[in-house]
Amino acid sequence: MRNPLALAAIPASALLLASCAQPAQQGGGDGGGGDFSDITIGTGSTSGVYYPLGGALAEVISSEVEGTTASATSTEASVANMKQIGSEQLQMGIAQSDATSQAVNGERDFENTAVDAKVLTALYPNVYHAVSLESINEEQDFECFSDVDGERYSAGPAGSGNALANELIFNALELGFTSTDVQHLDYADTSTALRDGTIDAGSWVVGEGHNTLLELEATDPIHLIPFCDDERELITDSYPYYSDHVISGGTYSTVEDDVNTIALWNLLVVPSDFPEDKAYDVLDALYNNTDQLTSVYAAGEDYFVPETMAESSVTMHPGAVKWAEDNGVELPEEVLPEES
Repeated sequence: MRNPLALAAIPASALLLASCAQPAQQGGGDGGGGDFSDITIGTGSTSGVYYPLGGALAEVISSEVEGTTASATSTEASVANMKQIGSEQLQMGIAQSDATSQAVNGERDFENTAVDAKVLTALYPNVYHAVSLESINEEQDFECFSDVDGERYSAGPAGSGNALANELIFNALELGFTSTDVQHLDYADTSTALRDGTIDAGSWVVGEGHNTLLELEATDPIHLIPFCDDERELITDSYPYYSDHVISGGTYSTVEDDVNTIALWNLLVVPSDFPEDKAYDVLDALYNNTDQLTSVYAAGEDYFVPETMAESSVTMHPGAVKWAEDNGVELPEEVLPEES
């Protein structure tokens, strides 16, 4: 049976929906204490899942939340979205749990610039794919992730959640970017570089069955580099928002065996001053219209349910907590706001 994370092809209707996205507002719009009647949602590149999913969210909010208009905008994804929430350019954003945690705690890229933000819900998990080609692996023999040390590696665009995940993982394994020829390419350019032989491997931090990986293996059989047991233990011990994960054999047609790796959740994030009643209404709209979300990301069907709210690793918005209480969703104590 195919792993439920497998990504169905994004239909043209999704791209049309997301194409109405507007650039992020400068100066914050309704940010900084307004009524947030005009919401800009930060997503990611147009080739990823964040962008069409953000477009679907915007459509749901605009049609179902009274007095509110929402639009999605393409960004450099997680880290950029958290920074733009902090600067009031965005009123909502999708971000990986590692970037969100770093932002609200003022760590790494956010040192001395902590972002005052809260989580509305968890959306779906991103899975770390360390990807090479079978033809490259025949020479390099990548048996564990640490074997990429010293090789040419694509770590995702600067400022992306992909790049942050790589920085954290390399640090946990004491590899360091300095010992590896790191290039900051997006997924499409990483595929091209693998085919051209200008890199040896690269990372995709995405839902399984991502279309760019399917396109890559359609012409070049891929090799997924596993994280060995000690590597996964080091990473999950260092960063609690990462967890063990298995990419089932057959998820990709050219990868027959199960591959051990790690995963983390994508979160829907808002500024802390986002109105409580509007946060409640957004969640009500989202969970009563999940068909619009699965129409652009079919693999989310198992995850676009209220119970996944409990997967947040960051403090949740009071409006989200109230919605969870009213709908019988139990949240872990560590994500509850102090005032609740």
